[in-house]
Parts: sequence; structure tokens; C-alpha cells
Amino acid sequence: MRCTVLGTLTLIAAVFAVPAHAKLPLRKTKAERFLSTGPARPEGPAKWFYIEGITSPVNNSPSSSPAKTGFDNLTNGFAAQGPDFDTITADNVVPTRSFNDGRFVFEETETAALGLGPIYNAQSCGACHQNVVTGGASQIAEHRTGHTEDDMFFESLGGSLIQSRSTFPDIVEHVIDTDETRTFRMSTNTLGNGYIECISDSTLKAIRDAQPQAMRGTAIEVPVLEGDGTAGIGRFGWKCQHRSLVSFSADAYANEMGVTSPLFPDENTSSGTFVGFGTEYDPVPDPEDDGDDIEGFALFMRSTKAPSRGPIDDDVRNGEKRFNQIGCGTCHVGSITTASAGTVINGGAFVVPTALGDKIIRPFSDFLLHDIGTGDGIPIQPLPEFAGTAKQIRTAPLWGLRTRNRLMHDGLSFTFRDAIQRHEGQAADVVRQFNGLTPTDQDRVVAFLQSL
Repeated sequence: MRCTVLGTLTLIAAVFAVPAHAKLPLRKTKAERFLSTGPARPEGPAKWFYIEGITSPVNNSPSSSPAKTGFDNLTNGFAAQGPDFDTITADNVVPTRSFNDGRFVFEETETAALGLGPIYNAQSCGACHQNVVTGGASQIAEHRTGHTEDDMFFESLGGSLIQSRSTFPDIVEHVIDTDETRTFRMSTNTLGNGYIECISDSTLKAIRDAQPQAMRGTAIEVPVLEGDGTAGIGRFGWKCQHRSLVSFSADAYANEMGVTSPLFPDENTSSGTFVGFGTEYDPVPDPEDDGDDIEGFALFMRSTKAPSRGPIDDDVRNGEKRFNQIGCGTCHVGSITTASAGTVINGGAFVVPTALGDKIIRPFSDFLLHDIGTGDGIPIQPLPEFAGTAKQIRTAPLWGLRTRNRLMHDGLSFTFRDAIQRHEGQAADVVRQFNGLTPTDQDRVVAFLQSL
């Protein structure tokens, strides 16, 4: 659990007791944490997926079964449901005990005394992931800026993420005039993320390789921060910057709430100015969470059901056929099977459990990066290895789409037709085919999207 201010004096005494000549272990910089020590490991054979006109629509694996779906705050079976949610408090919560415990810490409001800030965007995970139930998407967007010179991206003074809040008025971050790359990134849905985590790297690569060259996605290798140092295929975040839910949780805890952990032990600066422990702005020694909370966040997301579908009628069914026929399903892949139970993933840090293994999911995404003309110009990190991700964006999973009214990565499209028309680049031909449909068939495609 998180440290408290009570340990501050003890820590200060310990720091000053260290001899000047002592060699302390060097912490990795933010950029170094995103460099792996080896390529992605095999994660079993590629499993079944369906792309219209490319693969068979029939899954012949007798061991697979549909993933659980629903907006009901009930576990998918990975973790036990646990004590009645209303009986859990900050005093008796055990973050990794059950689904309800994980949900509690996911919703729990952070305070400065527990490590919030000094700069941050929200006071809880649930503040950004709560529609229709805890874990869903929301109207909240984060703000990113920087500038590009000679095709090289440079982050803002405190990093590309501009935190919108702070615990003191004089350290609120502001955009500077020279940072002309400016964008929003909407909060993403996290329901069903446990199934996404359990898609093997080999399956994502097989999806990539099956796509026609003009629409082929990029499977980006990123480190698993809690793993053995080897890489994995990223799938979480708008830039596919994380492979695992523990890594994803630690990143969000530090960057969205300002709470440090063993995986992200350093406070963010305020536009380049250090405001962490030892300054007047931060009373809590780092790391502020010992790792229990981020494990609890991951357990909760791994235990959530995938979003369920709305009513399905003939217009919806015909709309899905047109959706696939014009090529939307090449990237918004309609059916994928997770890795078999017992498969080792995440650089050796996680084993696919029975509740999540061999599950057929319908996410309508390939979890790859594509250039569809809406890239925000910001790479995963300002490093040569990730330069190509600046113009790319993750294929948005469309499950749960009916619960969102701000669309695309920046939330600046407000209707499904608006969102379709914004697709360019690798999706330009698909848009042309959509525009060539009869008005009735276009309406059917929209009806299909409204059912997701």
C-alpha cells in the first residue's frame, strides 16, 4: 500500500546517513524504461481470427468459447467477486484479493497525503474510466504537446503530457508558444482488457501479416516493465505503448495521478522544474505505492467482462456485412481468440489463466498502429526507435462504441459518419467504398456501429 508522511523523517535520516562515497543504484530515465533488453519471446502459436475475404469465418478449435460480456460490475472469473463492494473501506481493502477489492482501489480518491500530484490529471482511475460502469471510457481527455524540427519530435519541458491539475497554484503546467504540436487523447475503455492482454504476440503478428500491404499495421515491440527485460507487442494506449496491464497501470498512476511506484519511481516535473519529494510541494517519499495498488488495478481490469452488444436486428446484421465488405474489418478485426491457458506472456511475468485463455472476443480492432491521417505527431518516446509512431495511431477497439459520443483519438468527431470521413491514409480506399454505398447501406453500417 501507499507510504504515509510518517515515514518522511526516517527516510531523510537514512539519506543523510549514506556515506558520500557510497555507490547507489542508478535509476532508469523515462526513456530508458521504454528500451527493452531483447526481442519479444514466442507466446505460443497464432490463434484464430477473422478478416472478411482473408480468413475462414469458422473457428474450428473445440477448446475455445466466447468471452463473458456485460456492463454489470461482475467478474469474468479471473478473480473471485469478493466481499460485498459496499463493505470494503480504505482500512480493510486488500487490492489483490478480489474483483471488488480491485474495483475499490480503481475508484479510490487519492489525496496529497497519500501521494497525489504534485501535478496530475485525475484523483482516481475511475474518474477517467467510468462509463457505463467502472472501467469504461469517458469524456475525459489528456493533453499532449511538443514540437517537431527536421522530422525529430521534441517533448515539452516536462514531457509531452501536460498535466491539467496540481496541488499548488504556482506549479500548474502551461503550453508554451513554441510547442506547436498539440493534441488531445481520449480516455480509453478498459473493460475486457484482460482478454486483450492474453492475445498472444504471435496472433497479432499473424493479423498484421494477413493484412494487404496497403493496409498493413505496425506491431510495435515495447518492454514489459515488470518482466525479464524482453519486449512484447504493445497493445494498450493510443500508441500501443504498453504490452501488459501492470505496466499500463504503473504508467497511468504516475502520469495521470502523480503516484509513484517501483516501476515508475520518479515524480514528473512541472514544465521541467523538480517538484518531487524534498520540495515544499511533495511531502511523501517515493515510491508512494509499494506496488500493491498497481497490481490491484491490473487484477481489476483482468477480471472485467468485455462490453456487451446492443440490440441486433436485420439492419445491424446487414450493416456488419457491408462494414466487412468495404474493408473496415481489415483493421477493425471482428473476432480474435486469446492464447491457450498456461501460455507464458509479458516477459515471463504472467501466465494466461483458464478464465482468459482460449476465449473468442469481438473487439473490432487489430491492436496495431496505422497511419490513417489522424496521427497526432507524437511518438511513443522521442527516440529514433519510435520515430515511425508519430504519424500512427492504434486501431480503436469498437466494442462499447455505443457508450461513447466523442470519437476518434482526440474526441473531436461527434457522429459515426464524421469519424468515418476523417479516415485517410491507409483507410482512404475504405472511405471511398463507404461513400459509394447506397444511402440505405450507409445507414445500415451506422446502425451496426450503434449496436457495438
